[in-house]
Amino acid sequence: MFPTRASGILLHPTCFPSRYGIGDLGQEAFDFVQFLYESDQRWWQILPLGPTSFGDSPYLSYSALAGNPLLISPDKLREVGLLSDSDLAYIPDFPLDSVNFDWVKEVKHPLYETACQNFHQNPPAALKTKFSAFCDRNQDWLDDYALFMAIKEAQGGSAWYDWPTDLKWRKPLTLVKAKTELKDRLFYHQFLQFCFFEQWLALRQYANDRHILIFGDIPIYVAHDSVDVWGHPEIFHLDPETGDATLKAGVPPDYFSETGQLWGNPVYNWEAIQKENYQWWFSRFKGVLKLVDVVRIDHFRGFEAFWAVPGEEETAMNGSWLPAPGDEFFTALQKDLGELPIVAEDLGVITPEVEALRDKFEFPGMKLLHFAFDDNRANPFLPFNYPRNCVAYTGTHDNNTTVGWFTERDEYAQQRVLDFIGGVDSWGVHWSLIRLAMSSVANQAIFPFQDILGLGADARMNTPSSPEGNWGWRFRKEALNPEMRDRLRYLTYLYGRQPVNETPIPSEETAEESETPAADLPQAS
Repeated sequence: MFPTRASGILLHPTCFPSRYGIGDLGQEAFDFVQFLYESDQRWWQILPLGPTSFGDSPYLSYSALAGNPLLISPDKLREVGLLSDSDLAYIPDFPLDSVNFDWVKEVKHPLYETACQNFHQNPPAALKTKFSAFCDRNQDWLDDYALFMAIKEAQGGSAWYDWPTDLKWRKPLTLVKAKTELKDRLFYHQFLQFCFFEQWLALRQYANDRHILIFGDIPIYVAHDSVDVWGHPEIFHLDPETGDATLKAGVPPDYFSETGQLWGNPVYNWEAIQKENYQWWFSRFKGVLKLVDVVRIDHFRGFEAFWAVPGEEETAMNGSWLPAPGDEFFTALQKDLGELPIVAEDLGVITPEVEALRDKFEFPGMKLLHFAFDDNRANPFLPFNYPRNCVAYTGTHDNNTTVGWFTERDEYAQQRVLDFIGGVDSWGVHWSLIRLAMSSVANQAIFPFQDILGLGADARMNTPSSPEGNWGWRFRKEALNPEMRDRLRYLTYLYGRQPVNETPIPSEETAEESETPAADLPQAS
């Protein structure tokens, strides 16, 4: 499952250039995959793909299994006859470098409504058959999700725990009545999921055909206001009358925050999950692995022990560690799925017990160079301490860009970095750290696309514990240029991460235009 000595790029689909104000699954997504292929990358790492809720964070989703409708490409809907040229005749001039999520929703959702109406009134025969098959195949989660979203709309967008009691606690007769009254909206949300899955799976196949694996993300927790909690309240620590979380998720004070991070998600009732033989978790893994090839478990340490904060607390400082049945769970999951294509996000407060759980199942861990230079020589983030079975990063979506990180260090801290890497070459400090990760023994090396481009702190994707100003960065189309492709491809070759013994797949539009023949290697600048 994990190719030996490979590399890749971390980039969420919302970051693509697009005239619709947000990256989506249109032609720009395929262009990026082609760039990965031509630069000899084997991995494309993304953030969670679910429909986002508060703060537009991919880590706060209305569903653990649904897709984000904002990623649906209107151009692809036009290609299958669900939108016309006139429907797309006027699109406002969105910002090129960032996402204005509210504005994007104002423009995109009416287009989706039009497409759905066209599909409902005069569905193309092939799509009608596919839609029916999709709904049947995904009934176990799709029906509940569509109902949840339809009720949320009818309730003015309020959270499920603020709904009338009979809706809140899913009284059968009340749900039957809601399904009847809201049947058109159920159809709409089923339609959106169908469009998302059709477009995403086509993109995934395009990537897999080019020997590129999609590296997805499973947040260990789900959003409180989600169909997952509404549909399965018994597996979470909730007040049985109000639905409020009696124990909330977070982490104690750490590198990112002096008061810890209070995420607010309800933590799991692991005893209830064990009684159900982990079926909810099995379904979750199987659902996500329909969309990606490998998953990173965000906050992996929570499977060994998790930080639980009483519901009334306003910071994460006064929590406590509670045990989780990680060994038993992954043993059962392995019996159900076979080989587990999992990478463990093992950052933060990591104990020997967490490391033992990771290593028992041979899950690769994560090594960040941004954490390497501020400790003693035993620092596990220093490359000479890496095991082979790990993924090396400059930073992740939660870190500053490498240029921003280096710039914000004081002179003494910068010098420690320069002493280790032997100075900065003509390509800049970001490429020096990319070289360092590439040259390490880590089997995998992955870099945020902002670091490939050498961007500063204004291109940062997320600042943990900061509720605003996150997730909106986008790049411009001209960033995917031959110079950047050839530089990345050369370092991939130089440090032994180039794919070998694979049947080459010629590029389509770019094959004749490429300045570098597929069999040739670029030279260093």
